[in-house]
Amino acid sequence: MVALSGEIKEVFNKTKVMPMATASKSGVPNVAPMASIQLVADDTVWIMDNYMQKTLENLKENPVVALYFYDAETKRCFQVKGSTEIRTSGADYEKFRDQVKAKGHKYPAKSLIVIKITDVFECTPGKEAGKKVL
Repeated sequence: MVALSGEIKEVFNKTKVMPMATASKSGVPNVAPMASIQLVADDTVWIMDNYMQKTLENLKENPVVALYFYDAETKRCFQVKGSTEIRTSGADYEKFRDQVKAKGHKYPAKSLIVIKITDVFECTPGKEAGKKVL
């Protein structure tokens, strides 16, 4: 199990929008910005599917994702990779759906993407860039 350190969680929580990369079963990539996102445990991220099309299709074919997050103030950045599960019911889905819908009616909150983090990489420019940290 990968457990994010305090510094990594701090950078994650400062980032408002994160690019998320997916790929189809045949390897066609897709990157989309994620804003309805929450770190719910040291190894688990929730993302609400509000407007996903290609991303959701890819996740159904290939459940592996990468998220990139960056803190402009400290210039620190990390990439996490993980496996996903798509939920359209249950307590976790309902809890996050209600949080997202409370922000406004424009968010359809169609499904919950649960990411279990498997790897963390350093992205900050320098000699450690690309190094696996967890």
